[in-house]
Amino acid sequence: MSIIEIFALIAAGALVGFINTLAGGGSIISLSVLMMLGLPATVANGTNRIAIAVQNLTAVSSFRQQKVLDVKKGIWLALPAVVGSVIGAWIAADINELIFERAVAVVMLIMLIFILYKPQKWIKEREELTSRKITFWQVLLFFFIGMYGGFIQLGVGYFLLAGIVLGAGYELVKANAIKVLIVLLYTPFALMVFILNDQVNWAYGLVMTIGNVAGAFIASRMAVKKGAAFVRWVIIFVILLTSAHLFGIIDIKAIIQSLSIPK
Repeated sequence: MSIIEIFALIAAGALVGFINTLAGGGSIISLSVLMMLGLPATVANGTNRIAIAVQNLTAVSSFRQQKVLDVKKGIWLALPAVVGSVIGAWIAADINELIFERAVAVVMLIMLIFILYKPQKWIKEREELTSRKITFWQVLLFFFIGMYGGFIQLGVGYFLLAGIVLGAGYELVKANAIKVLIVLLYTPFALMVFILNDQVNWAYGLVMTIGNVAGAFIASRMAVKKGAAFVRWVIIFVILLTSAHLFGIIDIKAIIQSLSIPK
């Protein structure tokens, strides 16, 4: 592994860790860099989970230290997501990725409408919802979100935030804390599936993890310090950028390649 490859992986990881902790969609960058460095898409998808797991461990520790994480509710929401993630990881190689990504882009834009139309739902906590027990529909919802996360991970943060904010009533900072806990709990199971299918490059994954940890730590601190309104604007920006990429308006992979230094 060259110095340039190491720098690219760490820099990409830092950006991904920051974006994923505040919003989601950062895997566009990590998957692009991993494929740019020569990994097949399936191997890049599996390798990305190494950094994702450690990144979320860092974020969870930070959010918990700052006393904004509802661990009990997060674990209950994570259980169906874990089951779904294993199924999603197993079927990852059998689904048309382009069609799936376009569908995700549509959902992201719908979410953007909700964020812009009634921002108070994303900023103010609703105790009448947070105090409720987990419902059957929440179990079903987080099962399917987990399935998607196991499949590709890209953009799963948006779905989790929607479920936690709109369905469970948490404001964005606390929702982000629960989000990273859920991803932390299901990622090892999805990663194991990719390991069993020999779709993980440990060297690239571990180097990228260094950057992810740094980015996640900075973002978790910034989220609490800046508040829910700041997180909301980060999410709006990342949703627009991600959707533009998935619809082919902006080719982030090509941009990353153009900025790279030849070996």
